[in-house]
Amino acid sequence: MWQGLLICAALTTAGFGLVRLPGLAESGVSPLVVALLLGILAGNLPLARRLERAGPGLAFATRWLLRGGIVLFGLSLTLQQIVALGPKVLLLDALVITGVLTVGYVIGTRVLGMDRETTLLTSAGSAICGAAAVLATESTIRSRPAATAMAVATVVLFGSLAMLLYPLLYPLLGMDEGLYGIYIGATIHEVAQVVAAGEAVGPEALANAVIVKLVRVMLLVPFLLIVGQWWLRRHTPAEGRAPGGLVIPWFAFGFMAMVVFNSLVDLPAPLHDALVLAGQVALTMAMAALGFETRLEKLRALGIRPFLLALTLFVLLIGGGWIASYLVMR
Repeated sequence: MWQGLLICAALTTAGFGLVRLPGLAESGVSPLVVALLLGILAGNLPLARRLERAGPGLAFATRWLLRGGIVLFGLSLTLQQIVALGPKVLLLDALVITGVLTVGYVIGTRVLGMDRETTLLTSAGSAICGAAAVLATESTIRSRPAATAMAVATVVLFGSLAMLLYPLLYPLLGMDEGLYGIYIGATIHEVAQVVAAGEAVGPEALANAVIVKLVRVMLLVPFLLIVGQWWLRRHTPAEGRAPGGLVIPWFAFGFMAMVVFNSLVDLPAPLHDALVLAGQVALTMAMAALGFETRLEKLRALGIRPFLLALTLFVLLIGGGWIASYLVMR
């Protein structure tokens, strides 16, 4: 147990340290992504193959630390923020998520011939909240580490591209600042990327973008409940799960409980910040473990198709999201 956790802790510490370096600090790159890349690098070294006792600790990180981090992620959202922009925002986010998931799954499985795991993970990351959505979906369907790593890589790549592209598109798309912020929040992948893009446009865009994005994060819970039952009907139940039983991601209810708690209780700022940081550390350790268990030959076997799917969804988010924002929010 401890060997695997020490590996995750070392990779996480390095990830948090590297994102503070000049250049990376301004880029908005998340420690989760850096820890994943470091994990893949370390896990493919010859020495890593001799660390046979690391398995239990890595499994603990990818299962329990992952779920605990998602629960604490709920402290980033309040019900008051959701109500502030009205029901149209909920409709817009639901429309974007449903459209991206549906198009992504059809194109991935039927056009590109990808496996269902990688297709679902890539589509969920593009539709909802980037790496966090990929990790939450992975915890529900128990996918292969290589599929998870590939999905995270694609959503980070195109989310980062969106973060740079959206401020450049602002003068060209004919939206006022407030509506453009809603468009940013409804279509960019990661929370940090939404903040960076919104800030580059203006304060009103930033405020609206963050709220709309956090509503998308909230919709992760019903998505996990639905996908759990859908996955069960089409796949053999995982070990330890009774055939025909319900796949209930209990950590999703913990996430919602934290949202409600954060809405009703004003924790002292240092305690609140410490809990949010603890959630980030837990998610980063889980990402490091997934990277460490990912073998490059398995990533190569997935080929270019996941990137083609992520590119298709990126274009859909830009074009379809722009149209949906106009139609729903006008």
